[in-house]
Amino acid sequence: MSLKKTILESDGHFEKFGGTYVSEMLMPVMIDLSNAFEQAVKDKTFINELKDLQNNYAGRPTPLYYAKNLTKKMGGAKIFLKNEGLVHTGAHKMNHCLGQGILAKRMGKTRVIAETGAGQHGLATATMCAKLGLECVVYMGAKDVERQRPNVFWMENLGATVVPVTVGGQILRDAINEALRDLVTNPIDTHYLLGTVCGPHPYPKMNTFFQKIISEEIKMQLKEQTGKEIPEAIVACVGGGSNAIGAFFDFLDDDVQLIGVEAGGKGVDGHEHAARFAAGKTGGSIGVSEGMKSYFLQNSDGQMEDTHSISAGLDYTGVSPIHSWLKEKNRVEFSYATDDEVLHAWKTLAQTEGIFPALESAHAVAEGMKRAQQMNEDETLVINVSGRGDKDLFITTKAMGDEKFRDFLKKQI
Repeated sequence: MSLKKTILESDGHFEKFGGTYVSEMLMPVMIDLSNAFEQAVKDKTFINELKDLQNNYAGRPTPLYYAKNLTKKMGGAKIFLKNEGLVHTGAHKMNHCLGQGILAKRMGKTRVIAETGAGQHGLATATMCAKLGLECVVYMGAKDVERQRPNVFWMENLGATVVPVTVGGQILRDAINEALRDLVTNPIDTHYLLGTVCGPHPYPKMNTFFQKIISEEIKMQLKEQTGKEIPEAIVACVGGGSNAIGAFFDFLDDDVQLIGVEAGGKGVDGHEHAARFAAGKTGGSIGVSEGMKSYFLQNSDGQMEDTHSISAGLDYTGVSPIHSWLKEKNRVEFSYATDDEVLHAWKTLAQTEGIFPALESAHAVAEGMKRAQQMNEDETLVINVSGRGDKDLFITTKAMGDEKFRDFLKKQI
């Protein structure tokens, strides 16, 4: 069976990965959600409503842009950028938020809860809820609230309630745990809009279905621009893994090199990173947490380790069971980029192409720049720029030592 078909026909297990590891109280919720999803994707009314929102509200298709200047600077393969940052709210997250939003309304839910790290998923959820008339609560690690303050401001002004999570490491994994606790308390009227291809079944499969539009567009757009629909390589950053599986999906059964880039943080020889696959001795191991069996950064007792990344969206202990499965099948290769490499890539893309990528996406740019130099001029490499960088204004100005900007902020207080 093809890899694509295996995912879309899955019962939530990807060989030894995946599953539905939730409390007995949540099992009926997951079963109802799975059944509703399977019925909806076979319903033309649902699909047509989703397509209308994708095209006329979110702004799809996003451009596949030939980065001529960056290509020239690297001196190797032709580099194309899939610019998901031009989707409404600034990232690929709107793809699954729209899908889950109309599914929630179809199920009669009136309240939506979500977790967020970088704030892009929370922003997309809050935007969708405002559009569809749903109550919205977003759980966000207190550490992420501080470093992603602009997105908190936008979420609150869209009518969402943002709940800072002050337990644990105060980052994404802690926000997920709080959202699951909320769902246990409010299983009837509430839909948990999980923001990536992690978690219990049906979330990995369901969000893959909603994100695969990225690779479907890449294939069509590449053929229109170059005459061939299959590039030599595709690069995407990997936190939970939604933008990556979106960019990879339609090429899983093709002869294309697929590269996922994890957060190397301050270096993978220590523990200040979030590289589950690429870190060697300090990397991840198989465990069960947050409703799924996958790779996690954990100690010998199975307790989750602290992580670090300059990008809040990749600062995550686990990874999708689908990516764990693809890694063990040797279908996706995983690398990493350090914080310093990410900042260099961020600035390089800005100064060659006039595009500020999200710091998450800049991980893919950093690896893509390296790979392009190792390839021939007649080959093609696609980088999925999963989001735009305006949300990272305070992180990047601090990292770049911009004293003028800091003085400006002081004057506003």
